[in-house]
Amino acid sequence: MCTVTFIPAPDKVYLTSNRDEKHWRSPALAPAVYDFTSGRIVFPKDGDAGGTWIAAHENGNAIIFLNGGWVCHTPAPPYRKSRGLILLELIDSTMPYHYFLSISLDNIEPFTAIIWEDRRLYECRWDGTQKYEQMLDATRPHIWSSATLYTEDVVRKRRQWFEAWLQKQMTPHRDDILAFHQFTGDGDEHNDLMMNREGKVFTVSVTALTIAPHSIGMHYLDLKNNQTFAQELAIEKTMVGR
Repeated sequence: MCTVTFIPAPDKVYLTSNRDEKHWRSPALAPAVYDFTSGRIVFPKDGDAGGTWIAAHENGNAIIFLNGGWVCHTPAPPYRKSRGLILLELIDSTMPYHYFLSISLDNIEPFTAIIWEDRRLYECRWDGTQKYEQMLDATRPHIWSSATLYTEDVVRKRRQWFEAWLQKQMTPHRDDILAFHQFTGDGDEHNDLMMNREGKVFTVSVTALTIAPHSIGMHYLDLKNNQTFAQELAIEKTMVGR
């Protein structure tokens, strides 16, 4: 849940996430489509708590989580519920941004949620005490890096890499974005987009969402096992904006 980009295109948007995790975490299950109360949701499932860090709903909404709010916090378990299960609660609602504003997050570990709801982009943060939220310009690309792993200087450098890459891309496509997420950096394995810190924390997967008017595609690179998975989910127009 550690590096996220949002890139708009003329007829779709791309949301892509690098998952950086500790070596002892159980492997995630490949993306699948699950039936929820509100409809069908596609996501890779966390192997420990059963939640996720990225999901999209058949109504066209999507959410990606990053660890931490504004700064690197000291974990204080036990928490009431994993953040990955909170994400599933949010995406199971018809208006996840508004649900974030109303849900109780007491005793939940800090996180940042990037929410795509009804063709609007929101950045929502929980710092363990207080919620913060803002609507972002959905016509511009954005990049985020987890506050728990990257200092402000590194976050700034990664933003510069992103801006330089965008200048070379007339119209980036999914494969271009996946390459950016895998191969961008300056040779510092601790802080490159595909990172590795002595095998203790490293990038285990890259997940790309392509949200078009009628369908959602999820492309999943399992970097630990060198496997690729894909799922498609039709958007039910009657559900959008409900």
